[in-house]
Amino acid sequence: MKNVAGLALWVLVSLGAGLVGSQFMPGEWYAALAKPSWNPPGTVFAPVWTTLYVMMGVAAWFVWRQAGFSGARGALSLFFIQLVLNGAWSYLFFGAHLPMVAFVEIVVLWVVILLTLVSFWKVRPIAGALLVPYLCWVGFAAALNYQLWRLNA
Repeated sequence: MKNVAGLALWVLVSLGAGLVGSQFMPGEWYAALAKPSWNPPGTVFAPVWTTLYVMMGVAAWFVWRQAGFSGARGALSLFFIQLVLNGAWSYLFFGAHLPMVAFVEIVVLWVVILLTLVSFWKVRPIAGALLVPYLCWVGFAAALNYQLWRLNA
């Protein structure tokens, strides 16, 4: 039962970052932006992000189960840092309408995700592997953020 509760907690913590980010919706400002032809439809984002947050929570749970907080302090600290950066990007881009600042921030986020992935992989390879789709999606989001910034500067 402890394992199930731990898994649920880690998934909820990860989904919490999504909840914070969801407070800043695209809205009229985003709708008015010039977009590249490869901009996905808005209906894609919620299911993709929900899946990624669940995978992130499962990955953190694997690391926590394997090494605990004391044994994986660095890896789990990176995990929490990237969650904060994840939520901050939505504010910077959709809330504050600062695509250039959001781009710089998402590049930092991508690097922290990569460091988290490597740290997780060292503790439990499956945990690192679970972060690969997240790293790829944030890379795509960074490219999209860059294009939106450049097209609308």
